[in-house]
Amino acid sequence: MASDGKNTGNTPAQTREERLAAQLRANLRRRKAQARAISASDAHESAQNAGDCVPDRDET
Repeated sequence: MASDGKNTGNTPAQTREERLAAQLRANLRRRKAQARAISASDAHESAQNAGDCVPDRDET
């Protein structure tokens, strides 16, 4: 008898665990992307502000 894809043999607990694992992976990807964006934004701001902190040449 050919499998029609409806009955995969997974118990409800297994499918729930798989679903939760997929959600955790997606959440981790979102958090990593958010951290990269924040880090890139901070690096961009600090590069822009680096020129603002030039000491005066008059000081000896």
